[in-house]
Amino acid sequence: MTAQRHPDGPVLVVGSGLAGWTAVREFRKLDAITPVVLVTADTGDFYGKPALSTALAQGRTPAQLVTMPAEQMRETLNVTVMAHTHITRLDVQAQAVHTSEGVLTYRDLVLATGAHPIRLDLGGNAAAEVMSVNDLASYTVFRQSLSPQARVLVIGAGLIGCEFANDLVAKHYAVQVVDPNAVPLAALLPEAVGAQLQAALQALGVQWRFGTSVQTVDRLDDGLVVTFANGQQTEVDVVLSAVGLRADVALAQAAGLTTERGIVVDAQLQTSAAHVYALGDNTQYASDSVGGAARTLPYVLPIMHAGKALAQTLAGTPTAVQFPLMPVAIKTPALPLVVASAAPGTAGAWQAVDEGLWHFVAAEGQVRGFVLSGSSTSRRMEQAKLVTA
Repeated sequence: MTAQRHPDGPVLVVGSGLAGWTAVREFRKLDAITPVVLVTADTGDFYGKPALSTALAQGRTPAQLVTMPAEQMRETLNVTVMAHTHITRLDVQAQAVHTSEGVLTYRDLVLATGAHPIRLDLGGNAAAEVMSVNDLASYTVFRQSLSPQARVLVIGAGLIGCEFANDLVAKHYAVQVVDPNAVPLAALLPEAVGAQLQAALQALGVQWRFGTSVQTVDRLDDGLVVTFANGQQTEVDVVLSAVGLRADVALAQAAGLTTERGIVVDAQLQTSAAHVYALGDNTQYASDSVGGAARTLPYVLPIMHAGKALAQTLAGTPTAVQFPLMPVAIKTPALPLVVASAAPGTAGAWQAVDEGLWHFVAAEGQVRGFVLSGSSTSRRMEQAKLVTA
């Protein structure tokens, strides 16, 4: 069945996170005329999600994290914003999107639906009280739950868990972090660097619980009793789960688009349906774009690169995205870190090179990644050039 064309229809963007707004902004640099409609289930306000895990120490309220309200984005970019609008179905054959506000047709559709926090299967009568933070609304609820001197348990010692732990302890909350690994950021860092981060945060007051996991969360009077797999218990006021994200592919799957770990796209970010594209945390980028096995890239820099390439394609110049080496700055002031990971599956090992500098050396002897810590993070550009060369 041939898809119905709507050549005069708008570019329709689903999602108002960084990916959605970046796609709109980059497209508008190239095309000021084609109608653009952005559909979002929330307010449509623009804010940087990475700021959610550092706002406490910076003294910024949730409202202050909004860098540009939806109305200002609408006026600046000449875009129709449909806030608080839910999509019920995609019809890629008819090039139509069914929403709570009616049916919209499109010339091109951009899916920027992001990712959902992974929900752990926990027992206990208060399992539903475990919080996750992935947007401004959930962050606002989390902030409201923090009474002065609150005791907080963070589940997960990955990137987001460590950033939240640092932010919370900097404001003098009593922080515990639980993780089945032996050190924080075990999937990203050499073990010795993970141990340094562990010591730095512990010196600020973070209590670590490694080698175990949460089994149950129960409400007892005004507190929460958490029972771990090793049989130990702790009483806290708030439990924050930071165990990772899962790409939001529900709409794409229901529409028959190819999905794996995310919505599968080619090098030009087109999905398995004509005139339907994807970028951001919901997307599984092609192997020829990432220089290794196809994978998701849930970070800021990939969104910026993908948004620029997609804008060119939408404006009539088909453009493949090619991601460069993209170091990630981990926002843990107790021990600042920059990580440039090798492609998943690369055989090799970490080697200490200099004070605060580690290289990931592949089996053939080439440097495929690096970690910088402390004051050595200033060497980011130098090391990026070395690995790229």
